Amino acid sequence: MNGRTVGYCVNQGLVNIKRNKLFSIASIGTISACIFLIGIIMSVIINVNYMEKQMEQKLGVTVFFDNKISQEGIDAIGDVIKADSRVERYEFTSAKDAWKEFKNNYFKDDPELADAFANDNPLANSASYTVFLKNIKDQDAFVSSISKVDGVRKVKHSEQAKETLNKVSKLLGYVSVALIIILLGVGIFLISNTVMIGISVRRHEIKIMKLIGSTNGFVRAPFIIEGVTIGLVGSAIPLVVLRFVYGKLIEFILSKFGVMANSITFASIGNVFMVLVPLGLGIGAGIGLIGSILSIRKHLKV
Repeated sequence: MNGRTVGYCVNQGLVNIKRNKLFSIASIGTISACIFLIGIIMSVIINVNYMEKQMEQKLGVTVFFDNKISQEGIDAIGDVIKADSRVERYEFTSAKDAWKEFKNNYFKDDPELADAFANDNPLANSASYTVFLKNIKDQDAFVSSISKVDGVRKVKHSEQAKETLNKVSKLLGYVSVALIIILLGVGIFLISNTVMIGISVRRHEIKIMKLIGSTNGFVRAPFIIEGVTIGLVGSAIPLVVLRFVYGKLIEFILSKFGVMANSITFASIGNVFMVLVPLGLGIGAGIGLIGSILSIRKHLKV
C-alpha cells in the first residue's frame, strides 16, 4: 500500500468509529475497565516481587553456634556456608559486636545500666553468621541443611514474612490470569460486534469497491484499523488514570500490610509503568485486532 492508500484506510477506520458511536463508546469503556483492573493487579504483583527482592537483600538467616565452640569450628561452619550455591553473601557477628549492637539499641538512653555488665558479656554465646540468600524461596531448604551441620546450635529465619509474600504473589497470579481471560473475552466480543455493525452499514459500498477492482486487503484494512484504534484508545485511558492514582494504590497496600511499612520500599512509578504501558497497550491492540478479524471472517465475504 502507498501513502494515500494507507491514509484512506486509516480515515475510513476512524469514520467507522464515528458512525457507530454507541458501540464504539461501549467497547472503549469495557476495554478501559479491563485494562484498569489488570493494571491494578499488575501494580500489586510488581510491588510484591519488588518487596521479595528487598527481603532477599535485607532479611537474613541467622546461624548460632554451640556453646564454647572453637574458632576452628566457627570457621568450618563459615566454609560450609560459603560453598553453598544458594548464598549471596554472609556476615560474621562476634559476641562482642552483638553486645555492642544490643547496648546501642536498648541502653542508648541509660548507659549506666549497661555499665553493670562491664566485665561480663551477657551475650557471650551470641556469636553468629547472618546469611543472605539469592532467592528467598530457598530459605526453608537452606535452613534445613545448615541446621544439620556440626556446631550449629540454632537457626533463626523470617518464616512468616516469606510465607506471606509467597501466598500473596500466588493468589494475585491466579486472580490476574482468570481476570485477563474473562475480560479479554468480553472485550473481543464487543469489538467484534462493533466492527460487524460497520460492515453492515458499508455493505453496499463494499460491493461497489469490489466491482471496481479493490483488493481484499484494501476492503478489510479499515475494519482492522477500527478495531485496533478502539483497543488502543480503550487501553490508553486507564493507563493515564493509573499514573495519577498509583500513590493511592500504595496507601491501600500499606493498609493491608502495615507490618512491612517500615522495612519495605515500594517500586517506583517508572519501574511499574515500564511494565504496564507496553502490557496495557499490547492487550488493548490485541483485543481490537482479534475482535475485528473474527468479525471480518464471519460477516465480510470478499
